[in-house]
Amino acid sequence: MSIEIKVPQLPESVADATLVAWHKKAGESVARDENLVDLETDKVVLEVPAPAAGRIAEIKVQEGTTVEAGHVLAILEEGEATEEDLGDDTPASAGNGASAAAAAAPEAKADDGKAGKTSPAVRRLLDEHDLDATMVSGSGKDGRITKADVMAFLKSDDSSDTTPGDTKTPAGSAPVSADARTEERVPMSRLRARIAERLVEAQQTAAMLTTFNEVDLTEVMALRSRYKESFEKEHGVKLGFMSFFAKAAVEALKRFPVVNASVEGSDIIYHNYYDIGIAVSTERGLMVPVIRDVDRKSFADFERELGDLAGKAQSGKIGMEELTGGTFSITNGGVFGSMMSTPILNQPQSAILGMHAIQQRPMAVDGEVKIRPMMYLALTYDHRLIDGKDSVQFLVTIKQQLEDPSRLLLSI
Repeated sequence: MSIEIKVPQLPESVADATLVAWHKKAGESVARDENLVDLETDKVVLEVPAPAAGRIAEIKVQEGTTVEAGHVLAILEEGEATEEDLGDDTPASAGNGASAAAAAAPEAKADDGKAGKTSPAVRRLLDEHDLDATMVSGSGKDGRITKADVMAFLKSDDSSDTTPGDTKTPAGSAPVSADARTEERVPMSRLRARIAERLVEAQQTAAMLTTFNEVDLTEVMALRSRYKESFEKEHGVKLGFMSFFAKAAVEALKRFPVVNASVEGSDIIYHNYYDIGIAVSTERGLMVPVIRDVDRKSFADFERELGDLAGKAQSGKIGMEELTGGTFSITNGGVFGSMMSTPILNQPQSAILGMHAIQQRPMAVDGEVKIRPMMYLALTYDHRLIDGKDSVQFLVTIKQQLEDPSRLLLSI
């Protein structure tokens, strides 16, 4: 029986997708629910699983093609795939992103399970260089393989195959000198193009202004240090800094509801809930997963949900509904060493909080100079809606909450 493999229903507000990678070739056998192809939208990568076991009879859409919901991608001939079909040592099997050595040892590949932990971008890189996931050591969370791991493997592999004084070049290519000036032109990914579009839109639409303050994190760090082990033992999740900042932001949003509002035409929409977007850096670009009702969540609930959403974003498995609908955002450039920056609004939101690197600095405390762990805070806001007074007092409120974290427990 022939089955048409179609583009699934796309998330709301997404008109089309780009076919970025086939994981099977025509003639290859597949198991039920095995991922056949990756489709990239403006925000997420969608996987299209096989509806039944069988063999790919025909591929109708090539990589790089833009497709819409319901578009036929391939034809699957239904029928149980045998072990020989799925693990034989033929060029068709070994050529689909796996080395001949990996194809000859399917047991090792099945036992490792690394292939299921890689993002679409990493799988494409493995395919391009005819590598198997079991050949690369992963440095990411839970042993996940990153692009940096693959590039490091390729670099070490090149070094081991090159004798001193030799320059390794691809077969059939002319030697390239070490100081050659080269260029590479690649198309923007859909996510990068969408990020660029939204950033330009924000610059052109909102009257953005940024105000700064600094916060002494002595008390937060002492509290975290005192309870982090018992917190993790009790809740099964680590106590991070982000939960403190998110809770402090919620208290400030309650006092200054205009910062939690948005502009729609000539109307102001005040949101009586607190859905906080947390910027997450991924291999595909910056994503902002949204944690709903932060005011109702405990520190443990927040940290747990943040970890889950960040993992989904970094593995390309996050859903569109998890990336939309936020009322306020927080971004942490400090993890990359940023000292100070002016974040750009995540429209239609009217404000975004920027965290930065924690640095030990001499500060005047009660008439004495003391070394304190200090962080610069930045609040970028839409001046069409938020006045300077509100923005400054908003940051002061966050500063007060963090410098005396008992306020977070007492809501004062």
